[in-house]
Amino acid sequence: MNAPIDTSAYVITPPGIPTLPIVDSDKLFPIHRIYCVGRNYAEHAIEMGHDPDKEPPFFFQKNPDNVITNGTFPYPDKSSDVHFEMEMLVALGKGGVNIPLDKAMEHVWGYGVGLDMTRRDLQGEAKKLGRPWEVGKSFEASAPCSALVPASKIGHPDHGKVWLNVNGKPRQVGDLNQMIWKVPEMISYLSGLFELQPGDIIMSGTPAGVGAIVRGDLMEGGVDGVGTLNFKVV
Repeated sequence: MNAPIDTSAYVITPPGIPTLPIVDSDKLFPIHRIYCVGRNYAEHAIEMGHDPDKEPPFFFQKNPDNVITNGTFPYPDKSSDVHFEMEMLVALGKGGVNIPLDKAMEHVWGYGVGLDMTRRDLQGEAKKLGRPWEVGKSFEASAPCSALVPASKIGHPDHGKVWLNVNGKPRQVGDLNQMIWKVPEMISYLSGLFELQPGDIIMSGTPAGVGAIVRGDLMEGGVDGVGTLNFKVV
């Protein structure tokens, strides 16, 4: 969802501000950047062919305007193997650099749920060639998301089922307590690599069970205590 802006000061019409809705509010959360944590659940790391005990945390980015909230996911071109990855979103209300671990949660505004949609075939080709993942991860509409809920309402969840059904059949089931790198660690580590800003979103990683979807599928998922989403593949 893009919020409109005043276009009079620009030589071309700029895009609107990417935003996420907020539960029980008519206000919007402006998105600055989206950081995604790679292989943050041990079983998912293993199913992708990696040893979770030997890897430090790593991150990739999606573009803010990759976010969609309208309930339909358009199957992308140039791929025949598009996968779902169900995740909890962490929305930052404060930024900073080198944020101490014991201060990290003070920077969290709220939480939501999202899908890290992945053109797995294109990502696999990039990996083989040692190239960046953008073509597999940062394509249009690759971040279907729910509305956000403030931490002031739900606290800071550190456990709760992470789940995804496709056409009513369970495909992913995990728990937030299975994350290798917890939310404070993600924030503290990231802030040593980037200057985090208000409006940054962290996609916190996905449990095992990722797989392909086809046009006509209905993806329903959520994180218990945080939120749910429903997206049809079109």
